[in-house]
Amino acid sequence: MKRIFKMPYVLWLVGIFLVYIILTSILSQFYVTIQYIPYYLHTINWTELALSILFTLTIAALIAVNSVYSYIKFQERASVKKATTLTCAAAIGGFSTGVCAACVTGAFPLVLGFFGVAFSWGMLPFKGMEIQVLIIAVLGTSLYLLQKK
Repeated sequence: MKRIFKMPYVLWLVGIFLVYIILTSILSQFYVTIQYIPYYLHTINWTELALSILFTLTIAALIAVNSVYSYIKFQERASVKKATTLTCAAAIGGFSTGVCAACVTGAFPLVLGFFGVAFSWGMLPFKGMEIQVLIIAVLGTSLYLLQKK
């Protein structure tokens, strides 16, 4: 595990983290939401927004760590099928929730919209943050499976 914090793997960690954050921001159109924050300061639930952003950053960091660690294990010829499958599924789930699950639609509800199903993560009891926590748990399990081998 210590190898991922050495060169050149650190560069890969930072790169994957930044690419994930940029893609998530673009797919969820968070750059549009940020523009309207000054106009709606009194209506924003800052706790939910901060938690959602914290969860997104955590997901990005875990995806970067899992990806680099999977690559290192793959180089060692270790079997990493379960862990990489979980990482891939969690990355797709992370893209579906976006940066702020309650603020924007995200990719998954957009796909359902093509089939005439109206859905938003904001309809869930914790406004989509439960999906982000589930994704963090899946990524943690994936990291555990990688370390176990």
